[in-house]
Amino acid sequence: MRLGLINSAWAQAGKGTAYGIRMTKEIGFDTIDIFTDPLDIDVKERRLIKRECDAAGLPIISVACVAVGLIDFNPSVQRFHLQRCKAYLDLVYEYEAKNLLLVLGEYLWERQVIPPREQWSTAVRHCRELGRYAADLGVQIALELEPFKLSLLNNIDNMVRFLDEVDHPAVKANIDISHLQLSGTKPEELRRLQGKAIHVHLSDCDGKVHGDLPPGRGVVDFGPYLREIKALGIDGAISIELEYSPEPDKIAEWVREAYQATDRLLQAVGLRG
Repeated sequence: MRLGLINSAWAQAGKGTAYGIRMTKEIGFDTIDIFTDPLDIDVKERRLIKRECDAAGLPIISVACVAVGLIDFNPSVQRFHLQRCKAYLDLVYEYEAKNLLLVLGEYLWERQVIPPREQWSTAVRHCRELGRYAADLGVQIALELEPFKLSLLNNIDNMVRFLDEVDHPAVKANIDISHLQLSGTKPEELRRLQGKAIHVHLSDCDGKVHGDLPPGRGVVDFGPYLREIKALGIDGAISIELEYSPEPDKIAEWVREAYQATDRLLQAVGLRG
């Protein structure tokens, strides 16, 4: 599998888009994922992203979208987020990327006010519609498994059940290794995602809270997870996801550390090189 980086690592440290893309290539990454909102960027930024990625020889694999409004109880909010997600899928197509990384969010009011099944069914219905839209563009949707207790998709059981209910070939799963650690998911549980997963996120954590650290700075035992991912035969990329560096002025060193540590891990299990 190819090794990529989500470009939000640079933005969090206050670095410009072009700088982040060029440094991603300089450090050695094969691909890049883009975290942006097509409703927030102007045409200059929109074109700059693709131009810089093309110039650097960095294929865009995924565009990340957080759309918690898809399961809002207000129909008007749902409609807005459906259209927003379609704008994201248009951007995936424009950037010649492979998938939209979609985060659905969490149940409202601790599952007490709105029946959980109602929110679940709303998400299924909307993802099926988005799957049809994605398929027409020739792209896919990768759903994020989040480790939080009220997230709709917070374990393998829920992910498999959700994908089965959506029942659309363009809607698949994303595997996030630190999220699996935080949700108590054993590596062998990934076997249930055979044929259902298309993208991977990799980062470390302290085993207690969400962290997105460079590998080696937390407690994750990556080997067993990576061996299971290799067995899935995913034709995609593994993308490093990093949160805020404790030293923003040294963000390049932070990203380079993550790249080198991940490259060693992937080569050790035969996933790269």
